[in-house]
Amino acid sequence: METKAQIVENWLPRYTGMEIDAFGDYILLTNFSNYLEKFAAKFNAPIHGQNKPMQACTNQDGITMVNFGMGSPNAATIMDLLSARKPKGVLLLGKCGGLKSSTEIGHFILPIGAVRGEGTSDDYYPPEVPALPSFKLHKFVSSKLLKHKLDYRTGVIYTTNRRVWEWDEEFKNYLRDLSVIGIDMETATLFITGHANNIPRGALLLVSDLPMVPDGVKTEKLDQAVSSKYVDLHLEIGIEALADIGDKGEAMKHFSFDNVDDL
Repeated sequence: METKAQIVENWLPRYTGMEIDAFGDYILLTNFSNYLEKFAAKFNAPIHGQNKPMQACTNQDGITMVNFGMGSPNAATIMDLLSARKPKGVLLLGKCGGLKSSTEIGHFILPIGAVRGEGTSDDYYPPEVPALPSFKLHKFVSSKLLKHKLDYRTGVIYTTNRRVWEWDEEFKNYLRDLSVIGIDMETATLFITGHANNIPRGALLLVSDLPMVPDGVKTEKLDQAVSSKYVDLHLEIGIEALADIGDKGEAMKHFSFDNVDDL
């Protein structure tokens, strides 16, 4: 296998246990097994790849959900592999830590960008390249949040490879200086690798903890409480947004114009 195309065409089924033509045009990404299990149960669809690094499931409307695991290297891997399918849109349903007083547990964040603190994305573009979503995709997500009468947040996410940092006051002060709204381990990587692979991409993040204060650090009890209260809604919004894009048939990429007089 000499080319990237040859590799990803072989590796997407290898990593997920699902053939390329079984993937839909629109992809939901998660790193939580209960999201995928709920998706499969909702549509009575089988989960592939139970013995693979990643698991996948496609519903009858051509929406696929993939549980790609945790962290920016895995986020980069799945976006590279999905280039074999050339999806029309990819939306991450992730969780993040809220870093501002305006973000509370249960709030949704629709990021306008992400700080590339993870390092993985440096293998794709120089640090000066911003990590941005496809804003047209986010427009559809926003419309579903409003439909559900949800008061969501926008802002910049800090993405890190560092999982255990909540004790480190120096790092927390650094986050305060950046004025970011939340922190996670995947968003910036997803945005950059989506750009590198020419895949429209977005993220809808659920605030699951408040790691800047000791009693807000995620615990098993807190995670279970957040999951039981908000995961079904999180999943529903993602499904509705991608289904709406498919129904309308709108392209997520910007159009180009040959004649500037037409603008």
